[in-house]
Amino acid sequence: MEGFTLAGVSEVQFSVLNREGEIVSSIELDDYVFGIVPNMAVVHQAMVRQRANARQGSASTKTRGQVRGSTRKLFRQKGTGRARQGSIRAPHRRGGGVVFGPHPRSFAQRMPKKMRRLAIRSVLSAKAADEEILILDSLELGEPKTREVRQTLQTLGVNSSALLVTAEPDAKLYRSARNLERVKITPAPLINVVDLLSYKALIVSVDAARRIEEVWGVSRVGGRKWDGVRSLP
Repeated sequence: MEGFTLAGVSEVQFSVLNREGEIVSSIELDDYVFGIVPNMAVVHQAMVRQRANARQGSASTKTRGQVRGSTRKLFRQKGTGRARQGSIRAPHRRGGGVVFGPHPRSFAQRMPKKMRRLAIRSVLSAKAADEEILILDSLELGEPKTREVRQTLQTLGVNSSALLVTAEPDAKLYRSARNLERVKITPAPLINVVDLLSYKALIVSVDAARRIEEVWGVSRVGGRKWDGVRSLP
C-alpha cells in the first residue's frame, strides 16, 4: 500500500500485483472504507454479536419433573435411622433431575446497521494501515488446481492465514483452495468481522475491491460522505 492517509477527502492508494508478485499498476480506493480511524469498541461488539448469533442454543437438561421415575416416597419419614428421602427423581440422586441446568434458548444479539457497517470499515482500515491487504489484478483460474493457489500464496510471501475475497462467488477458486489449511474464500458482499479478524492476510482482486466499496461505502450526500462517523481531518 502506498500513500496511506486518514484524511476524509483523499483516497487510499494500493499497488496492484499479479500472481508473480510484480507490481503491474495502482488503484485508489475510497478512504471512507479503507482509511477511517478504527473504532475497536464497535469491532469488539460486532465480533461478540456474530459469535453469539452463531450459537445454536440447543443444550437441554431435564428437571426433576421431567425425568422418568416414580414420585413415591422411598421409605417412611421416621423410624428407619436413615436420612429422610423423597422421590427417586430428586436432583441429588443418581438419574435424578438437574438443578438450574441449560435449556433451549436464543443467544441472538441485535446491533444497529450503522454500527455493523462501521465495524467492517474499521477492520478494513486497520488492515490497510498494517499493510495486511494485497490487491491482485485477478483471482480467476482456468481450472480448479490447488497447486496454483498454493504457489500464488508462496510467491506473495503469505506464510500465515489468508482470506481470499472475490467480487462474486467463484466455484473454481473455492474448489482449488478449500483443502488449503488456514485459507478461506468469500465473496465481497459476505465479508464479516469474525473472518477479517481470524485471517491475517486479506487478498482481494481489483473487482472485489470495487465491490467492497460499493457494498460497504455510502452515497455522497451534499458532496460529503457521512453516516455518523468522521475521518481524521
